[in-house]
Amino acid sequence: MQFATLLIAAFTAVATVVTASPTPATEGLTNDAQIDHWLANTDAKITYIGDEDASVNPLKGIEKRGALNTRVVYCSQRFGNTCGGNCSVYNGNSVCLAAPDTVCLQASTQVAFCSQPNCLAPCTQLSNCIQRLDNGFCYTPDTKSIIVPFT
Repeated sequence: MQFATLLIAAFTAVATVVTASPTPATEGLTNDAQIDHWLANTDAKITYIGDEDASVNPLKGIEKRGALNTRVVYCSQRFGNTCGGNCSVYNGNSVCLAAPDTVCLQASTQVAFCSQPNCLAPCTQLSNCIQRLDNGFCYTPDTKSIIVPFT
């Protein structure tokens, strides 16, 4: 009887460990609808990088947007709790973005912002943002480059 109880307890413990799996951090991420809403309502000067359709009209051809693409919006000015000024919008995957003069950013998947060019350390994960701004932006002073991982 004791062996059966011990066996059931061991099996339950193993089953619990096996079914547990890490989940990607999603804190501080924005989705495509939130980014589209911000783009449609901002007075920031926008430059599009990546997907050619997005450079003409970011809201056209949404159905063609790659499901695994990451969208990153990074801007040069902060006005109180608002991000703006000159902003770049990247739509793509797996790249080191040169981002001089960036002070705030938002992204649809986990990215890292670096205080050195060429994505050299030190870098900080977006989920570790210390100061959140409106519309899903993070205050990222001294950012020089952004790591967009393969998703």
